[in-house]
Amino acid sequence: MISHSPKIGGDIPRDLSQQTHRRLIGVLGFLLPILLYLVAGLRPTAPLPRWTPLDSVSAYYYTGAVAILVGVLFALSLFLFSYPGYEKAIADRVIGCVGGAAALGVALFPTTAPEGLSPPPWWNSTLRMVHYVSAVVLFLSFILFAVWLFRKSNVPNVQERPREKRWRDAACLICGLVMIGSVLWAASSLITHAPIFIPEAIAIFAFAISWLVKGEAYQPVLSAMRQLRSKMIPR
Repeated sequence: MISHSPKIGGDIPRDLSQQTHRRLIGVLGFLLPILLYLVAGLRPTAPLPRWTPLDSVSAYYYTGAVAILVGVLFALSLFLFSYPGYEKAIADRVIGCVGGAAALGVALFPTTAPEGLSPPPWWNSTLRMVHYVSAVVLFLSFILFAVWLFRKSNVPNVQERPREKRWRDAACLICGLVMIGSVLWAASSLITHAPIFIPEAIAIFAFAISWLVKGEAYQPVLSAMRQLRSKMIPR
């Protein structure tokens, strides 16, 4: 995020994005694993166990929650494609478009069907590979936003940045590191063959939190708390 510090001279890139845009991306990401689990539980698909997490987030394509999975991915794709970032910051738009294209790839090219279910007649192993590559690229774009783009500033010295900016940078870095760890955890399943829903969900939550922090989603809450406090304190 670009800090508008009066200590630094020169032109400051203008933020072309609205905070609501960032908050919507964060909210969609945060709700995705929760809605998939709930809707699939309310609309069970035999012979899959009810109220038991599937092996992966992508496996919910074959459940009653398919509309949630595809719908949220399409919405995220649209928001990422239209994410303007900062003026003259090409990386914001490039990584946004790459992430948007990857989200479409995850939605349009499903993974392997869970055991006991048959894939659509048009499905083949090539589509599975496109799905995996798209998922990796999507998470890489999320990581780059969190650890790099969201932490950029026109103030070179970290200690001279506003305290709130430093707090946001630290939060985004932590989210990025959590995503890296979760992606590596999920990748270990290539050897262990363990389910990856939990590491995927953690990575998605971390991605969502980084966008909510960047979008300063906490500000309305803080503002409401200040107003409540002012009303409670006698004058």
